[in-house]
Amino acid sequence: MLHKKTALLRAAAPVAVLALALTACGGNKKSTTTTENDAPKTEKSSSAPAGGGELKSGQGGTGKFKEEDGTITYEVAAQKVKVSTEAETKKLVSDPKRAKGLVAATAWVKYTNKGGGVVKESPDVADESEIYADGQRGGLLIGAAEDGPGCEDTIDIENWKTGQSHTICQTYMIPKGAKSVEVHWTGEGSSPLIWKFDNAG
Repeated sequence: MLHKKTALLRAAAPVAVLALALTACGGNKKSTTTTENDAPKTEKSSSAPAGGGELKSGQGGTGKFKEEDGTITYEVAAQKVKVSTEAETKKLVSDPKRAKGLVAATAWVKYTNKGGGVVKESPDVADESEIYADGQRGGLLIGAAEDGPGCEDTIDIENWKTGQSHTICQTYMIPKGAKSVEVHWTGEGSSPLIWKFDNAG
């Protein structure tokens, strides 16, 4: 699975030299103005349908995900997105030339185990979180978000019981100047949960 490969890359790479994995960068890159978006956290709500739908920042939606220990029901809530500057992005990537025209976008996503068992170690649920910019899926930047403030590394998460929450971050490379940024999470057999963040600044 992607998580296991990610864990190996993290272990192999120094903190300042990160593996840039542009897994699906869409190809159509638009260029306007980039700003940072720290959307305010709101009180979470489970009013969104479990089958998918659009939510507000901080609002939770539920879905099932198959971990190695069994199928877990999670409440998922994207809290905020931070879009880095070009200068900040160059410090994150191992080869700045490959990041030309792109910036790093990090999403803080809170996951709550709502039932189905205990996740003994290294949950994979966050692998389903993706960042889209202006309708195009970004490229995953491996190892960039684990040390961010409020971010937890999945390698350190053990014995995740029902009722417990963890905030896991994902960083994607998106075109510089994207107007709209979305966080998508898709559970087993369901449509994606989508959180939209205005990046027009």
